[in-house]
Amino acid sequence: MCGFVGIFGFKESLETARGRALEMAKTVRHRGPDWSGIYSSDGAVLAHERLSIVDVEHGAQPLLDVTAGRALAVNGEIYNHVGLRAALKLPHAWKTKSDCEIILYLYDEYGPAVCNMLSGIFAFALFDERSGDFFVARDHIGIVPLYIGWGSDGTTYVASEMKALDGVCETIREFPPGHHYSAKAGKFVKWYDPQWAHTLPSRKVSLQELRSSLEAAVKQQMMCDVPYGVLISGGLDSSLIAALAARHRFKRIESGETEEAWWPRLHSFSVGLENSPDMKHARDVAAHIGTVHHEIVFTVQEGLDALPDVIRHLETFDVTTIRAGTPMYLMARKIKSMGIKMVLSGEGADEVFGGYLYFHMAPSAEEFHDETVRKIFALSKYDCCRANKAMAAWGVEARVPFLDKEFLDYAMSINPAEKMCPGEKIEKGILREAFTDLLPQAILWRQKEQFSDGVGYSWIESLKHQAENKVSDQMLAEASKRFPRQTPTSKEGYFYRTIFDGIFNNPTACLTVPVGPSIACSTPTAFLWSQQFASMNDPSGRAVKGIHVQAIDHVRSVENLNSSKAPSGERVAAAE
Repeated sequence: MCGFVGIFGFKESLETARGRALEMAKTVRHRGPDWSGIYSSDGAVLAHERLSIVDVEHGAQPLLDVTAGRALAVNGEIYNHVGLRAALKLPHAWKTKSDCEIILYLYDEYGPAVCNMLSGIFAFALFDERSGDFFVARDHIGIVPLYIGWGSDGTTYVASEMKALDGVCETIREFPPGHHYSAKAGKFVKWYDPQWAHTLPSRKVSLQELRSSLEAAVKQQMMCDVPYGVLISGGLDSSLIAALAARHRFKRIESGETEEAWWPRLHSFSVGLENSPDMKHARDVAAHIGTVHHEIVFTVQEGLDALPDVIRHLETFDVTTIRAGTPMYLMARKIKSMGIKMVLSGEGADEVFGGYLYFHMAPSAEEFHDETVRKIFALSKYDCCRANKAMAAWGVEARVPFLDKEFLDYAMSINPAEKMCPGEKIEKGILREAFTDLLPQAILWRQKEQFSDGVGYSWIESLKHQAENKVSDQMLAEASKRFPRQTPTSKEGYFYRTIFDGIFNNPTACLTVPVGPSIACSTPTAFLWSQQFASMNDPSGRAVKGIHVQAIDHVRSVENLNSSKAPSGERVAAAE
């Protein structure tokens, strides 16, 4: 994962613009501590901060196509870059073995259609010296962050994080996921518009295809020339990703699994307060799949002390994001200290399969599906924002196989009736059934628990207590006077917003953060499903008491049933 800034159409001197780009790039250097590079011309300046993951020796950026006269800065990973070489019709002057260089030559031959050809996570800016045009694009879901802004003189700026634009731009906004923007078009153009986003899928699930699709996503995302690891919360999603990665850890993915892996020991990481619920379960998963496991234990005070830094890095005041992002931010620092530069994580499964507890209340398959679609396309503001920026704060890259474009398109084509979990039926049932031999039954059928709950219940309670001490009832009642835009609806949200506004000065910065009547499910649609959600202002999963208790009873009965079906030794052999 890297960081970059771009300045296009500037009116000032090149020397001034270049100097500004260098200063802006310093604000995102944490994303790419390995090397810095800059390209400048009369029409554009691109500054890049590199985290070297693939082709460590030769992949420095910006990348140049000297034949076509184009420069490129990329933050991301293109997993299918080797296969894409076959799509090229012309000879090109390759300079590196980097996965990102393919973008230059695909753009040369296919133009904006390059976006649909890429399987990966990316944000990039490309400048054409001959035409003076620039082209900026972001991946399908917004796994990689990107912001765009405009100066009072009409100059266009882009940056990997908003902080680089603060104090420079008059207006700032999030670059929309699945879109591209060019000077020639002068507008955002949607390039990712899957059919499942507009129609009700009717495809019957194949558990084998579901399994093989996820395994393929994990396998291709293990493309890496540096030590990597897996995050394990002890829940279903991260445990599945970790277990699948463990199956392929002995061979080098880049060789088609024909060569020995450079880093055959797979390291896993979990985080929590002392004796947190997640830590025990994560320990069991790590033992089952055979990783070198590391437990990062933090204290409540350490978490509270980190809040200003967390908000500065995550660039949000969303309650759920900060609650979960703080432990992740602390864990990332420990991960980096151990020499790990990339981790696989389990974000996205709850959105794809309807794993949040309020999905039990969905009245129909159509409404269930519509809500999964809405949540997937909001991920750039929530879980993708948290996972990427919390890790990137310490120069670690997070990859999320559940949001792999090809896997996502298959999983979202499944008839939502097969994903539903009415009454006491456990959520994400088809996902669990597809991997019955991969994990211990107690993990496979574990009840959904939000990450911020699982790291230790006293963490959330301490955050609430801190907010109560900082924000009075009157302050909250008059919140709209102090914060007329994106007005916080809880004391905790108010507390985070005061920290946010003390960091970011641009009056449009707050508009990049969503605020709703209930952050718990963040959607008017779901409020119609339950009066409990309509009145709830606490995003903790524990607040859904009825569903939580019913589901826990169900899970216990399933665990008791399944634990007698196969000896633990057989399950370990299957996982390996």
